This record gives sequence, C-alpha cells and structure tokens, in this order.
Amino acid sequence: MASKNSCACHGVVVTLASCLLLVAAAVSVLAAHVAVGRVWSPAGAGAAAGHHHSLSPAWVPSPSSRHAHHARELVNRRVQVGRMEAGLVQARASIRRASRTRNCTPDDGGGFIPRGAVYRDAYAFHQSYIEMEKRFKVWTYREGEPPVVQKGGAAFAGNDGIEGHLIAELDSSGCGGRHRARHPGEAHAFFLPISVASIAGYVYRRDMIDFWDPQLRLVAGYVDGLAAMYPFWNRSRGADHFLVSCHQWAPILSAAKAELRGNAIRVMCDADMSDGFDPATDVALPPVVAGARATPPQGRVASERTVLAFFAAGGGGGGAVREALLARWEGRDDRVVVYGRLPAGVDHGELMRRARFCLCPCGGGEGAAAASRRVVEAITAGCVPVLVAAAAGDDGSYSPPFSDVLDWARFSVAVPAERVGEIKDILGGVSDRRYGVLRRRVLRVRRHFRLNRPPAKRFDVVNMVIHSIWLRRLNLSLPY
Repeated sequence: MASKNSCACHGVVVTLASCLLLVAAAVSVLAAHVAVGRVWSPAGAGAAAGHHHSLSPAWVPSPSSRHAHHARELVNRRVQVGRMEAGLVQARASIRRASRTRNCTPDDGGGFIPRGAVYRDAYAFHQSYIEMEKRFKVWTYREGEPPVVQKGGAAFAGNDGIEGHLIAELDSSGCGGRHRARHPGEAHAFFLPISVASIAGYVYRRDMIDFWDPQLRLVAGYVDGLAAMYPFWNRSRGADHFLVSCHQWAPILSAAKAELRGNAIRVMCDADMSDGFDPATDVALPPVVAGARATPPQGRVASERTVLAFFAAGGGGGGAVREALLARWEGRDDRVVVYGRLPAGVDHGELMRRARFCLCPCGGGEGAAAASRRVVEAITAGCVPVLVAAAAGDDGSYSPPFSDVLDWARFSVAVPAERVGEIKDILGGVSDRRYGVLRRRVLRVRRHFRLNRPPAKRFDVVNMVIHSIWLRRLNLSLPY
C-alpha cells in the first residue's frame, strides 16, 4: 500500500526547493508502509473504510457495466511507469538545480517570469512550472453519470466559478488540454470527477433524519466501482488521485472512504484545518468566480484611499473572529468601516477600492471558504488583505492558497484575533512607504488569482491550482 508523502511542500514549513530534498528519505518511509500494509487515515476513518457499500445505481460504475470492456482495453495498454517515475526524478533535480544556481531552463512560453520577494523561491517555482507544462498528465475517469459525477463541458456550463473552469481545463482535448492524458498508462495523476454539490442537491431533504449516510454511500460506491474496474486506485490506495470541490460539505463526503480522506489529494475551497484540511497534501482552492476574469481597475492611489480598513460580513452566521470584529468595530469608526450587512446603495467593490486594507477574518468557525473568498476579492481590488486569524495553535487555522510558492507575509498583514480591538492602531502604524510596498506586491500576485475563459492562461488561477496538484504528485514516490 502507498501512503501520502509527509514532505509534500507546504510553504509555511519548507520552501519548494528544500522540500524536494526530502523525497529520497520519503521513498524509504513509503516502502515501509508497503511492507507492513499500513495506510494512514484520521481517527474514525477506519470504520468507514471497512463498511460494505452495496449501493450501486446506474450512475455508479461496476465491473459488469458497459464500460468494463473499454476499461480492460485501457488497462492492457502499456504502462510505462518506470519512464514516468524517471521523468519525475529529472524534474526534481532540475528544480533543485534552479534554486541552487538561481537560474532556470530558458522559458519558451513567453511573457511573465516570476520575480520578486512575493515568491518563496522564484527560481524553483519557475522551473517547477516549466516542468509541469512539459510533463504533467492527468487521466479523468469517464465512468459514472450525474449526479455522482460532473463532466468537463457540463461542469463549465453549469458552474462559472473556479471549479467548473478547472474541470473543463483538465478534460479539454483542445489547445488548452496540455495536461490531458491520452490513456491512463501515461498519467501521473487521476481525477475523480465527483460532484459534491450535485450529490448534496440530489440526496438532501430537510425532513431527512439521516442525510449523510446516502451521500457517503454514493461517494464510496463510486470509488469502489472504479477500484474494481481499474488497477490504478488499488496500486496507490488513492495517493495519486484527486477530487475537486468548492462545496462546504466536501470535507465530510471525502471521508466516505479512509483512503479518500487519508491518501487522496483533496482540492477544496474549505482550507480549514479544523475540518481535516492538511496543507501538506491537500490543495486550497480559491473560490474565484467569473466576475474576476477581467482585469479590474487598480483603484485609487494610496493618497486617495481614505478608508483605513474595510469589512462587510454579508449577514448570516459566522465564527468567533468575525463576531468579535463586528462587536468592536461595526458602526463605531469612520476609518475602520465595518458592516454586518451593507446598507442599501452602498457598493461593496467601491469601498474595497477606497480602502487601504481589507479585513479577512479566518478561523474560529468562520469557515475557510469565506475567508479565502474575501482574500481573493481584496487582491482583485488591489486592497492589501489583513488576515485576522484565530489564536496561535488554534486548529481552525486557515491555509491561504498557493502557500507552497507565495510568501503571504510579503503582501499581507496578519493580526491575531485577540488584538481585534487594536486594528486601527496596528494598521495606522503602517507607514506610507511600507503600505506602498505591500500594495505593489498585491498587484504583482494578482495575476495568480485571475480567472480567464478557457483555455486558461499561463500562471493564472487555474494553472496555479494545477501546479499545486503537480507539486503534491511530484513529492510522492510510489513503488508501483
């Protein structure tokens, strides 16, 4: 059995280049997992894995379905695993070399080249991105029907956010589909097109006593069907598989199988560690929507940004950090402008463009998806994000997107939740010169949060998410 590599790059702990140095050691750890037959999983997940799921409706694949013959043909194609793993070894070596020599392979893609303090290691990132474009192949399972799965074109037509765009990019056979594998034998990673939103909408009823079990059985039944039809899930125990979801129930439904939660790469908007998000192996998905496609105006220059800090809760429930922010600042100050709900006629985007800093409460039950959405909105508007975080060591910590390569401390401000009452003094103490540096860096990273109509553009948000998946696969050595 294979297990996730514990050294997968999380930028808060190690840089991209230094993480790659740990791969060799991880191979021996992985071999030990194989020898003892152990797969890591969170507490309580083992019961789900041992449960027999008998639910097998028409939209869940089974070995006897009409897809079985096609599946056998795909499996019988030559799988050049040795060559593929050798390519990953070369990619790791080239990234380490780029970091060490502060130089990388000449980029024939043209245009943007990562530079500056906003990157943990710009040379390693650039070389890694080049290697991803050259090598990374993804196989999307074709089995299954809605509501369990979502297809590329259909997903984009019904979902104009990051999730639909990412799925369309991975499933594209046109000029944008550089990462689409021709057959599973050449794939580095396998995409499980599970639609958490569709499953939730199909199964959920307000009067249901137990609405979790049917959803969990649908997800587990789908994975079990693929495992019975193909060898790819079983040979790695899902470690080279990934799913994508911006739905708030994604962390729960991904617990349908121990390997799905403990081994697979989960690409989710809910990057809250209290929900089991592991920034070393999971991917934080920025909840960007279609409105962020076009390049927005950069807003006023620093001297014209008269609002020191801005936050609008949007109504509804929230976490302890947000509630503390509202209790202290709502309607109390004309420089720290905080609303529980925006008054009629007040434009949210205009206030963000008038503000120097945009407050983004994180953790404390607030929900990482909500925090991430505000962070993306702030960056899009050219507003310096302020991560108002739960206390140090709190399990509800928020993991910002692309922390593997972006150094968030270089273009954002962190304020501990217990110092909410000091926000005006803290932000007011940032000099004009320091603010100018922070804002220029925000504008520099903004391209990485921009959503373009398919095909995606180099270094935009879709390709940054794919790069995050590539990193986790790159730092995983599987003894096939």
